[in-house]
Amino acid sequence: MGVPLEGFGDKVREAAAEGIVLLKNEKQMFPLTKEDNVAIFGRCQINYYKSGTGSGGAVHTAYTTNLVEGLRRYKEISLNEELVQIYENWVKENPFDDGGGVWAGEPWYQKEMPVTEEIARKAGETSNKALVVIGRTAGEDQDNAPVEGSYFLTKEERQLIETVAGCFEKTAVVLNVSNIIDMSWLETIQNREHVCGVLYTWQGGIEAGNASADVLTGAVTPSGKLPDTIAYDIADYPSTANFGDEEKNYYTEDIYVGYRYFETFAPEKVQFPFGFGLSYTEFQAQVTGAQVQGEGKEAAVAIEVCVTNTGAVYSGKEVVQVYYEAPQGKLGQPVRQLAAFQKTGLLAPGESQKLTFIIKARQLASYDDSGVTGYKNAYVLEEGMYGFYVGTDVRNAAQVLFEGGKGLEISSCVVVQSLQEVLAPTESFHRFRPGRPSEQGIYEKAEEAVPLQSISLKTRIAENLPKEMEITGDRGITFSMVQEEKKSLEEFVAQFTKEELGRIVRGEGMCSPMVTPGTASAFGGTAPSLYRYGIPAACTADGPSGIRMDSGLQATQMPIGTMLAAGWNPEMMEELYEWEGKELLRNQIDTLLGPGMNIHRNPLNGRNFEYFSEDPYLTGTCAAAAVRGIGKTGAAATIKHL
Repeated sequence: MGVPLEGFGDKVREAAAEGIVLLKNEKQMFPLTKEDNVAIFGRCQINYYKSGTGSGGAVHTAYTTNLVEGLRRYKEISLNEELVQIYENWVKENPFDDGGGVWAGEPWYQKEMPVTEEIARKAGETSNKALVVIGRTAGEDQDNAPVEGSYFLTKEERQLIETVAGCFEKTAVVLNVSNIIDMSWLETIQNREHVCGVLYTWQGGIEAGNASADVLTGAVTPSGKLPDTIAYDIADYPSTANFGDEEKNYYTEDIYVGYRYFETFAPEKVQFPFGFGLSYTEFQAQVTGAQVQGEGKEAAVAIEVCVTNTGAVYSGKEVVQVYYEAPQGKLGQPVRQLAAFQKTGLLAPGESQKLTFIIKARQLASYDDSGVTGYKNAYVLEEGMYGFYVGTDVRNAAQVLFEGGKGLEISSCVVVQSLQEVLAPTESFHRFRPGRPSEQGIYEKAEEAVPLQSISLKTRIAENLPKEMEITGDRGITFSMVQEEKKSLEEFVAQFTKEELGRIVRGEGMCSPMVTPGTASAFGGTAPSLYRYGIPAACTADGPSGIRMDSGLQATQMPIGTMLAAGWNPEMMEELYEWEGKELLRNQIDTLLGPGMNIHRNPLNGRNFEYFSEDPYLTGTCAAAAVRGIGKTGAAATIKHL
């Protein structure tokens, strides 16, 4: 216990490199080559963030890696060691501020070393390329804020970029962050013509520095894609006006979160679109076949895509994304919704791979919570044409032409699944819906009243309670007898007193002495009487990116959830979490409190790093891969924050 699993770090490094997103790469800024001498600015080259803060990031690790160490491992890459030494000396005199080690005390950013034009020019005498590293963190009980040093650059950071870019014709900004931050400075900063590269290296766990170096040097060709839309202004996100109030929070944007809002109502407000990410090579994705199979809700769409690496130098991977456009019926729909995606294997120059997508009509259904379609509280397919688009981001996706038509035609509204009302709003407010369309296919933003709660949950629960069981007292039935099917579960549970039943439901909280020290909770046999029945005390632990043990026991910190989603590679995620499951078992932990599944509703949520994306399909696919991976080992996973 408390010894990280051997070999786990290698998989962490691979997964982290997969999720790095290259947003800009001009004048052959990247990859770095043996002809380059690189000057690195910014203290976070040394104090490189491995995760966000709080229960989702508080993993005690045996080691971490920073960007300088990672690049030094590539002997063919020359660093400006004189500049590195200046930073190392300055960091010793200005140590990392952890907020005193108190919960939610760590600041969003760290004090930066002043860099004069003289320092930058002197570095430029030796080096031909410069990296400016910007770091951010946030987490539980510490949301981001629309202020300098959190969502926005500080004056010192902006000045640092301007000074360096004024002395280097080839400057890149490396964003070691837990969430997307404001990028509008790219349009206004002085000497911006010399900012040739921008990449999100996120927070990659214990191997963050090595994984970043792998991509910067071209040992790994970047293949990450944005799991969130980057808008020009924080006010452009429709949820910002209703984010962070201590008493009430109105979800007026409804399903129009992220790209589903921007592509429908405000495409001009997007700086970098959902699904976007550059590579060191070029790809061509060509639809080679498309057909509709079956009819109605039993129909399916089959699309074949051939992906070819058309570059001449670098091998790489590409993500093919399939979006659909549902008909604007009575419910109202976004103009684009992600339906499927696949990532290719590593393709050498000239190499091709065929990808096949099967999209069932049921996946395209929408929930009617008002009854406007005639089917209240049901998933329905409204009548009309469902069109499909294939590309490498939501903007770069061309319409697919099918054999005999433009897509999947639904002749009349059909019910896919009937459900019942549960959590309808109890207070009236209005939500978005598309209004009149323009000639460009963009919609006016209209509003409608939300349907309010019409049932009593208390009454429904009372009416559906199971028949009360008689408490029999101890009859000598043990848990093993139930496992061996010698006795029923009902007979076993009937022995428990009300206090024992309550104890099973409640469990025991943080740092229980009954299980692995410092973990989140214990459940099951947490009382002597329950243990006497043969019920073991089971253990749960945080969190989404590694095992949190407040006792100081060490574990492996994985890349943050956002970075894993940016990899768009469920197969790799499954492999990564299989390693996580093995480390859980090594530490006698039965259940991981993860993965996290909240939607990235707004960039200011401090816990976004624990979660995956603004898109529900990408989020669900990533979470399912994590659960499958852990499940292969016999450990369990529970969805955190749904």
